[in-house]
Amino acid sequence: MDAIRVPTSGSAAQKVEAELRRAIVTLALPPGTRLSEAEIAERHGVSRQPVREALIGLARTRLVEILPQRGTVVVRISVKKMMEARFVREAIETAVARRAAGGFDANARTRIDDLLDLQAKAAARGAHETFQHYDEMFHMALAEGAGCALAWEAIADIKAHMDRACHLTLKGSMAPLVDQHRAIIAAVDAGDGDAAAEAMRQHLSEILRALPKVETEHPDLFE
Repeated sequence: MDAIRVPTSGSAAQKVEAELRRAIVTLALPPGTRLSEAEIAERHGVSRQPVREALIGLARTRLVEILPQRGTVVVRISVKKMMEARFVREAIETAVARRAAGGFDANARTRIDDLLDLQAKAAARGAHETFQHYDEMFHMALAEGAGCALAWEAIADIKAHMDRACHLTLKGSMAPLVDQHRAIIAAVDAGDGDAAAEAMRQHLSEILRALPKVETEHPDLFE
């Protein structure tokens, strides 16, 4: 009987992929950046195999493009993909908000209060990356509290296409986003599913209002 091959690079690949994804979303690795397997492997202290797996994962979510004989490059922000991602995210997260209003886990509810306080403090400091992290944690906690954590997992990859554009819009607009989160959870607390879904829809539509301006200001980042 052949020996069973146990993957050894999975955790390393996942860690590298997560760190590269974060750098791409925050535009630390802007569109057009060429990614070298050798340089990434050296920087993260791993072999080239987990780096290759990480880049394949990022290509699968269309954040990078692997060009034969030419290497890997960070793709430009696609408005089309971003709009598709927003459509899917709205469909799922409005349903999550509606479900949350019908019953919510008490521990998750306490965690949300903490996250909103941390997010407000990040907004006051102008800490964009920290704010974006707590924003994501809020939406994750909402899904968990509603008893449908898988809903968040379903959109975790596609939301990256929104996240890069959102990162560009955060300056000067963080405090209103916290207020929108508070409106969502207030409707959840009131048990009003329609209001919770509508508050979520309004929140996820914020990018539509900001998009024309960021496209004009950063044409080099968009397709």
